[in-house]
Formats: sequence, structure tokens, C-alpha cells
Amino acid sequence: MNVLPAVSWLRRYDGDLLRDDLRAGLVVAVMLVPQGMAYAALAGLPPIAGLYASVVPLVAYALLGTSGQLAVGPVAVISLLTASALAPLANGDMATYITLAGALALMVGVIQIALGVLRMGALTNLLSHPVLTGFTAAAALIIGLSQMRPLLGLDLPRPDSFLGGVADVVSHLADTHTLTLLVGIAGVGVLVAGRLLLPRFPTALVVVAASIGIVGGLGLADSGVAVIGDVPGGLPGLLVPDVTWDSTRSLAPMAFTIALIGYTEGISIAKAMAAKTRQEVSPNQEFIAVGAANVAAGLFQAFPVAGGFSRTAVNYQSGAQTGMATLITAATVALSVLLLTPLFFNLPKAILAAIILVALSSLIDIKAAKTILRVRLTDGIAMTATFLATLLLGIEIGIVIGVLVSLGLFVYGSATPHIVELGRVSGTTTFRNVATYTTITDPKLAIVRLDGPLYFANANFLRDRLLALVATRPDLRTVIVDASAVSELDGSADHSLRDVIGQLDDLGIQFHLTTIRGPVRAVMARSGLLDQVGRNRIHADVEAALDAAGFSLRSPLRSPAGDEVPDADLF
Repeated sequence: MNVLPAVSWLRRYDGDLLRDDLRAGLVVAVMLVPQGMAYAALAGLPPIAGLYASVVPLVAYALLGTSGQLAVGPVAVISLLTASALAPLANGDMATYITLAGALALMVGVIQIALGVLRMGALTNLLSHPVLTGFTAAAALIIGLSQMRPLLGLDLPRPDSFLGGVADVVSHLADTHTLTLLVGIAGVGVLVAGRLLLPRFPTALVVVAASIGIVGGLGLADSGVAVIGDVPGGLPGLLVPDVTWDSTRSLAPMAFTIALIGYTEGISIAKAMAAKTRQEVSPNQEFIAVGAANVAAGLFQAFPVAGGFSRTAVNYQSGAQTGMATLITAATVALSVLLLTPLFFNLPKAILAAIILVALSSLIDIKAAKTILRVRLTDGIAMTATFLATLLLGIEIGIVIGVLVSLGLFVYGSATPHIVELGRVSGTTTFRNVATYTTITDPKLAIVRLDGPLYFANANFLRDRLLALVATRPDLRTVIVDASAVSELDGSADHSLRDVIGQLDDLGIQFHLTTIRGPVRAVMARSGLLDQVGRNRIHADVEAALDAAGFSLRSPLRSPAGDEVPDADLF
């Protein structure tokens, strides 16, 4: 992969590519201008910060990114995380808030670049799909609640919790500013209709322009409809955020969280697009590219950015082929910042809230949640725990709890691996789980298969299961362990195997091992366990172990319930 991936597509650039990229770049820019201002408001920043976040960061990603369709810029979840991190530190001072936002973006970018250079893309696997599904659904509800205040025209402080925020809004419903609510509802209605009927049409820009004209023409601001007011013009200058060490240390946990969440969402979207366009996406280079975009955001008076799903989908549908589409988007937004900011004075805050609320539908994936709950219990637990913790305890604690629950369930699962007793299926040489198949078994024999690595966390689990079999089978004389699914063996497991083999030998019970994988065999050879087991008790497969143990007589055929079935084949 080139240090500057843009070189590869610039070498083959032609008029056909420019035509496609120009169309996509303009369409996304039209979509990004109102979204950028809305997400800046969600982050607690002036609307212009959202436009700043849509210029230089996009240039950085276009030059360094490997996806020709990923649309980087302000996104809802990252904006919410930004607000959550900055509000407690700024103490209501907007100048401090803006400085901290830049510092946060800079920290996020540095972390992402470092992880990319160290080729740590796999680290994002800590944020599993169930955890992200639960987190984004809860975040969508929190974001939706935060937009009830501007939508209803209520002047309420930022709530300390989701339930507290719900209580505040409900208790002040009587104070709703009717005209503001009507403006907001009209905006939501038009945006929803546009999404359903004309999904590729820039409905948000039309809503913004129409609301500015109506509010300004009718003087609705004088009647109490809140507007964003003056939006400074001109492009942002290079400015290194000046923050204290204490502030940096306080921002660090959220910076790391945003770095992982932002990248994970972006790379997921980029890979989905790559599957359709057959482009190659480099996970580690994407870490560097989105990190560079965040560094640019931090140095040019913006806030953290990431790849956005809805804009990426529009970018792809509009024909984007290369990073040139993103450069055209950035240039178009820059022209808007230079020429159009005076027109935004009468833009109602309720319309920005409407844009955010309509965009939230992509964050609540009910179909995915149902699938997760249906497919695997532990994934459903992780998703539900993340959702509830994020909603009730806050987004910082919620994502941490989600990761910890997910890791805890993984550790528990690996510490209690799937261990089954096998029997031969009648008329075949195939061995299956006796609990689910009708199989041939023998009271003097137990064939056990362990599905998973054998290491310190589960070594005693296997030993205890084998000894439990011995305790309940007075006629047991041979134990065969099928190791075909054992991919790993560590020192603790090696010691545990030695212990159980010794105990079985003392009881006069033969122990056999079959189908040992190369890496496991290597560990056993180095430790001397192969010699302890004895080469004559290590076999290529279960059949060979049965022959060596002398099992060739007629045996009863058992049903899953344990009942004998007549006319068994030879064992």
C-alpha cells in the first residue's frame, strides 16, 4: 500500500472518473452542509464548527484513505460522545469548549495514527457487533432526547442522566413553544417524505433553505422561534489547541473510545462499499487516514470526525469512484463557508433538531438486534447489557461495560468449553454426540471430544469432566480423548493432563489420545507429555484408538435417552 494512496488513482484518472466524482461530490456536499451544522449543535459547538469539520479533514482523508466511497465528516454518535466529554470540563465557557474540542480531535487522531502504524486494526474487535448495536441504539435514544429541547422550544439545562432528561422534558411539556414545535414537525415531515420518496434528492438542503426563507420573511424569530444567529464566515486558520495537562488527562479515556468507535464504524462501512465496488481497503491504512482527518480537525478549529453511513451510501449511489469525490465535497463546503454563512442567520434550531432526529433511524437497527437475540444467547446478553448501561449510566460507562461484559462472556465460554461424549453412528465409521444422535456405545469405554483450546482457564474443567465420568461409570476401563478440535495447549493444561492421566493409570483405566494437531504435539513433545502418555496410546484417529484398546465386540446401541436399541452393529 502506498504511503499516499491517492497517487494510485491519480495515475489513472480521466474524464469519465471526473464526471462521476463531480456528481457525487456535489450531492454529498449539499447533504453535508446542513448535517455538519446540525451535528456541531449536537456536540455543543457553534454551527460553523461543523462546516470546519467538513473541509480540511476531508482533504486529509481523500489523500490518505483507501476507500473511494467512504464519506468522512461529522457523525451523530461521535458528536454525542464529544459533548459528553467536553461539557463537564468547559464549565459553560464556549471559548474553552471550542479549544477542548480541538484538543480532543487531535488526541483521537494521534491515537488512530499510532494504532495504524503499529498495525493494531484487530484491536477494534473488542467492540463486537452486539456491543456496537446496543451502544448505537442507546446513543440514538439519548441523542433523540437531547433534540427534544430545541424541537419543543424548551430552555432546559443538559440533563445528568437519560431518565432525568425524560423527566425534565415531560415536566415542562406545558411550556412548549407551539410555533417552534410546528416548524420542527414540518421539517421532520418533509425530511421523512423526502427520504421515502426521493432518497437521492438533497431534501435537507431544501428544508434548510425553505425554513430560512419562511422564518426570515415572516419574522418568526421575533415571535420566539430560536435561530442560530450569526455564523462567522471565512475558512479556519491553523491553531494548535492550548490545553492543560489535567484537561488532556481527563480527555484521554474518551479520546481512546472515540478513536475505536469512529474507526470501527468507518471501516465497517468502507468494507461494505468495497465488496460492491471490488476495491481494496487496507484496515491499517484506514486507521492512519481517519487519524489524519482528526488531526486536521483538531488543528483547524473543528471536532472529531468519522465515516458516516448515510453520506457514504449517497456517495456510492451518486457514482463516487475515487477520493476526488471527497475533495470536491470539501471544496464545495469551503465555498459555502466563504460565501453563504450570512444566509444561515435565520436557520431555526428546530430544523437542525429535525435533521438529527430523522438521521437517527439508521442508528436503531431492530432487525440486527432481533437476529443477535435469536442466534446466540451470549451475544444477546452483551448487546442488552451495553444498551441498558449506556442508557441508564451514561455513554462513557456504557461502552466500557459492554466491552467488559463481552470479554467476560468470552472468557467464561472458553473456560467452560464444549465437551461431548461420542459414540459410533450405526452402520457407519462416523462418531457423533451421544446426546443428540442414536449411537453405539460401550459401558467400558468413554470417547470424549473437547472443542476449543486447552489452556489455563479450562484445563481443570476437562480434568473434572473426565474424573466425573469415572465416578459414574463403575465398568469404565478406557478413556479416549479426541483432540482434533484442540488448537492450543499451554503449560497449565499440560500439567492438568499429566495429573488426570496419572489418576486414571492408578485406577487401572487406559488413556488414549487421537488426532493431535501439530502445534499441540510440539508442546507435548517439549514438555515430555508425549512420552508419559506413551507413543502406543497416541493415534491418528478414533478408530485406530479403538483397535489399539481392543474394542471390536458387539456393543449395545443407545438412543439419546439412554435406552438400548436391539441389533447393534459391531463396535
